[in-house]
Amino acid sequence: MELFLFLGTLFFFLAFGIPIAIVLVLCAMVLMFHADMWEPMTIASCMLDGANNYPLMAIPFFVFAGEIMAAGGLSRRVVEFAQLLIGGVRGGPGYAAIASSIIFARLMGSSVGEAAAMGGLLLPMMYKVGYKPGRAGAIISSGAILGPIIPPSTNFIILGSCVSGLSITKLFMIGLFPGIFIGFALMVMWFFIVRIDGYNETVTFTAAQKKKILIDATPAFMMPVLLLGGIRFGIFTPTEGGAFAAVYAIVVCLLWYREIGIKELLQVSASSARTTASVMMIVATATAIGYFITLADIPQQIISLFAPFKDSPIVLLLLVNVFLFLIGMVMDLTPNVLIFAPVFYPLIMDAGIDPYHFGLIFILNLGIGVITPPVGTVLYVICGIGNITLPALVRNLLPFLVVEFGMLLLLTVFPKLSLIPMGWMI
Repeated sequence: MELFLFLGTLFFFLAFGIPIAIVLVLCAMVLMFHADMWEPMTIASCMLDGANNYPLMAIPFFVFAGEIMAAGGLSRRVVEFAQLLIGGVRGGPGYAAIASSIIFARLMGSSVGEAAAMGGLLLPMMYKVGYKPGRAGAIISSGAILGPIIPPSTNFIILGSCVSGLSITKLFMIGLFPGIFIGFALMVMWFFIVRIDGYNETVTFTAAQKKKILIDATPAFMMPVLLLGGIRFGIFTPTEGGAFAAVYAIVVCLLWYREIGIKELLQVSASSARTTASVMMIVATATAIGYFITLADIPQQIISLFAPFKDSPIVLLLLVNVFLFLIGMVMDLTPNVLIFAPVFYPLIMDAGIDPYHFGLIFILNLGIGVITPPVGTVLYVICGIGNITLPALVRNLLPFLVVEFGMLLLLTVFPKLSLIPMGWMI
């Protein structure tokens, strides 16, 4: 009863376009009223406790670093390097877009931020060489899901902070190789699309341009190497790594590229603060609804629903994937992680499924949700930047979605594809 009350209330308020943070508070109030416990200060107390979480300090640092890199010219140099790397083959701009997605994911950790940065840079270039708007937007959208998977991922940070016992370092490491594999799978699909659509464009550079691109791109590649190396070898924690990334981005963009000054840095700081505030507001309100979800015994109801399948981990994971996909279609990634990770993890542990493997499947599934209608946030970002209609974008996105769901299924059925590479990294 309580489970359906919560889901019904959630979808009812979302249907009115109410911001998700307010929706979660309203759901908490409904559950509180249902429990015959009208104490509004409990919601405020839970929100304060949810935001007062040390690992979450990494989020503003990584958000700040990503926005500095986007404003300071580093993003443009990453795209140029990707074009140099693989843009010389037939359909080069599309391959370069996917390669840029892999690199951007290692710098930004956010699907929406990645889509916005890449869309602004690549869509005009792709239009210029004759790419259909829907197809150009689709390839950028499909690559944006790598942001939540490849470290540093803010969603892995949130997952690690809201599920006791999970190491954020291990979550980072388990996402690295699968994210790269998905990028290569998208390139394979693009190989066939290029021939179907008849694209022949390539991206070429002179010897002098190649040398300049390589020199300019070096600082961009050093950041993830130093960051992941520092976390892997225990030089700093993921939270401290976020601070390192922010300082590194400031030094590179102000002193090396010199494309922004103190005034622009202050503007970026304000923008980062607004982004962080919206994320932390969702974290706080999701903590409040999580308290009342627990009080209403909803986790036990979900466990009872899936309990008959505990003896078959693969079947259980497939059913949970279906549930997460349906939820991901109507609600954004971050609140889904905060609400449903604490609900599903006891079930997963009881079924003997590796918690880090499930963490990867959980984030990947919900990450695909950001490019599926009706509430695919990345879709609306790309539509706005590229002046593309939503039906055209979704129609051209379907082949890439097939690839991503195929990779999700592969990783679900064969957990060693993620666990073995994580073992190499750890």
